Amino acid sequence: MTRHTPTNLHHQTSKAFALASLVLCAFAPTAMAQAVFPNKPITLVVTYPPGGGADAMARLIAPKMGEALGQAVIIENKPGASGQIGALAVAKAAPDGYTLLLDASSFSANPALYPKLPYDSVKAFKPVGVVALFPNVVLVNANFPAKNIGELTAAAHKSKDAVSYASSGNGSAQHLAGALFESAAKVDMVHVPYKGGGPALNDVIGGQVPLFFGNLASTLQHVQSGKLKALAITSAKRSPILPDVPTLTEAGLKGAEIYEWNAVFAPASTPEPVIAKLATAFQQALASPEVKARIAQLGGDIQKSSPDEAKKFIDQQINQWSRVIKERGITTE
Repeated sequence: MTRHTPTNLHHQTSKAFALASLVLCAFAPTAMAQAVFPNKPITLVVTYPPGGGADAMARLIAPKMGEALGQAVIIENKPGASGQIGALAVAKAAPDGYTLLLDASSFSANPALYPKLPYDSVKAFKPVGVVALFPNVVLVNANFPAKNIGELTAAAHKSKDAVSYASSGNGSAQHLAGALFESAAKVDMVHVPYKGGGPALNDVIGGQVPLFFGNLASTLQHVQSGKLKALAITSAKRSPILPDVPTLTEAGLKGAEIYEWNAVFAPASTPEPVIAKLATAFQQALASPEVKARIAQLGGDIQKSSPDEAKKFIDQQINQWSRVIKERGITTE
């Protein structure tokens, strides 16, 4: 039988306390950092230049997130390479919640368009939330004879080069929308890439190219003025802004829901309690009257979703565009 002298017991007790202290000290910085997060300003990296749609969404939600978190959310634009430059910077950032990414729907197409991305889109980031979904509108020149989707697809079925559509460039949102439409309608059309959405839209209005898949917010004025005809909207339900325009599903074409969207991401190893705090602040920002009014004005549908629900949506988008890009042989060249 082992005998414990008072001296031995004192030494053993001291060792136990020392070991416990070391363990607590090892975890204390992480626990304290999460408990007081955030204790300094947060940087929101935007993958597109100032003045664009992604930048506008960032500047809309950043102040409201800052109010909810009690710290400033500072916007830093890092444009270039279809979002890759900004995304890489955030993928390499410390996973502490102080560097976030706001990207556009190109995030979900990039893995298939750029097989050698310098990061893994699925593994390098944790979604905090999706801001809103913005549908496209299937638009034709005012003088184009097709009055609905049935007549448009009938015209496209006549021959491979019977109908052409304009876009802002190879691999752009308009190009991918047209490709998904072709896939769902089982037609082949002629893609006419331009150097920018403005020149493409101008040529559709002018009648040089008959068809365009445009963001609702940026094309609404041309529909209202009668310069373009809206044949369908690419969302699951009709838009309050264009209540008389049917969805593609209502028009008889299933499997072609198309959205442009923006989402906020954190580096993948960011602790879950930090993600939870960011997500709560993000949802509070989306719930503010100012944000809700502006997104409704742009024809968007705010997404009240958890980080897990946001991840499911983004994964679905990645899979959808990967299929379309491979099926249609789309490249950026």
